[in-house]
Amino acid sequence: MPKVKTHSGAKKRFKQTASGKFKYQSVYRRHLLTNRPKKRKRQLRNGNYVGPAQHHQIAAMLPYGT
Repeated sequence: MPKVKTHSGAKKRFKQTASGKFKYQSVYRRHLLTNRPKKRKRQLRNGNYVGPAQHHQIAAMLPYGT
């Protein structure tokens, strides 16, 4: 079997945890932050986890984990 290529965009956006979940950084945190409330910006600092519905899609793009 040949090697499976890792999706370049996915490896920059997702990290696999020790338990097998995929973690990613929140979006809407780059620019135009003066329009957003402090509470929203504070909540966006935390990362999120990929839900179970999309887990198999991310796992297919990252066959060897990252």
